[in-house]
Amino acid sequence: MARKATAVWTGSGKEGSGKLSGESKAFTDLNYSATTRFGEGVTGTNPEELIAAAHAGCFSMALAFALGEAGYTPDELRAEGAVTVVKQDSGFTITKSQLTLNAKVPGISEDEFLKIAEGAKKNCPVSKVLNAEITLDARLNA
Repeated sequence: MARKATAVWTGSGKEGSGKLSGESKAFTDLNYSATTRFGEGVTGTNPEELIAAAHAGCFSMALAFALGEAGYTPDELRAEGAVTVVKQDSGFTITKSQLTLNAKVPGISEDEFLKIAEGAKKNCPVSKVLNAEITLDARLNA
């Protein structure tokens, strides 16, 4: 299985811009630029936002499968990813991906929920590819 996306960039790094498209057509020609990457309040996406979304999506799906294997069906898994980017001597580096989860899972104990959530965090494919600290703040809501 291979998944593909395309980035087309025109212009310089600072003034240029690009468009991102996925082969599934779920997103086509998403705008991105240095302004959307390093600025605030600008319409468009950036690679780090997409990594955060991919991590939250991968984790929540892995957790849903793991809960199912343990005999639970979640009412809702609301995961947020937050990627930290730090300027270092060699350029910018993603140093951390913080997952925050609010979950509604009928019939599960807090201890079992946290154990399963930690396993999903560790074993989702996006967690495995990131060379960064990965943390999880998980809350089970009644």
